[in-house]
Amino acid sequence: MITIKNLTKIYKSHIKNNNLFTDIFLRKFKENKALDNVSFEIDENELVGFIGPNGAGKTTTLKILSGILYPSSGNVSVLGFNPFDKKKDFLRQISFIMGQRNQLIWDLPANDTFLLNKEIYEIDDFQFKKTVEELSSLLNCQDLLNKPAKTLSLGERMKMEFIAGLLHQPKIIFFDEPTIGLDIFSQEVIRNFIKEYQHQYKATIILTSHYLEDVKRLVKRLIIINKGKIIYDGGLKAIIDKYSREKRVVITLEKPVAGYDFPKIEFMIEKTRLPEKIKELIQTLPFSDLIIEDEPIEKIIKNFFKERA
Repeated sequence: MITIKNLTKIYKSHIKNNNLFTDIFLRKFKENKALDNVSFEIDENELVGFIGPNGAGKTTTLKILSGILYPSSGNVSVLGFNPFDKKKDFLRQISFIMGQRNQLIWDLPANDTFLLNKEIYEIDDFQFKKTVEELSSLLNCQDLLNKPAKTLSLGERMKMEFIAGLLHQPKIIFFDEPTIGLDIFSQEVIRNFIKEYQHQYKATIILTSHYLEDVKRLVKRLIIINKGKIIYDGGLKAIIDKYSREKRVVITLEKPVAGYDFPKIEFMIEKTRLPEKIKELIQTLPFSDLIIEDEPIEKIIKNFFKERA
């Protein structure tokens, strides 16, 4: 579905000398490599997490894959197309949904934007109605379709953005920070939607997000990019197993115990000491529930970067 080989993108920026003549007629430039020989393949029906620090090259990669940017060098194939040709058959099969981009017509109901996209993508009446019903049902937002976009909350607008971007049932979807700025409840709705949508429509998805909980909940494969280079491409579980140093243990107490908050207490325990510490807690604390889980995914990724550094 997606093949990238030795992809490089170089941006040039003007070096100012504070001299009018040289700044205009004898310009010098410095080069910044946004992508440096990036290579990977993504198969049909994969949901891949694509993460890295700010400026690592995530959005640049997605923009090249969708044909928005042209690379400096390397080969790119998406669905057998060269994205930069922007052929109609290619554009009909992809969607690029950004959490910070608004395609809704501000003063009009979202349904009017949907009708505009219907004509752009030449969707027949039956398929249009069916898709809107299915997507609005998945997002539980049927009551929002005819409300002006400017009256919607950020979370509600994001639901409408998803419908607008997926009306043509694309085979490949690029989600760039889809939950940015959303509250925890809206984030959960969007995560569940992406998971259910991929299951139902068998789409190939690349997801970038600084909210790593999005990645943990949705993907099995993780690609990490830093300073324009791919530094990890493999299973999410493998990176959790290798770089998780501690376990989070949450105990729900049956009754108050001196020195502990009631009813729940939380411990971070080194994995190597987990068996002995659990035995000790069981013997000393009266509890009704005990949960053991991995440390936060953000901390695990930090451990990964620290070890590489």
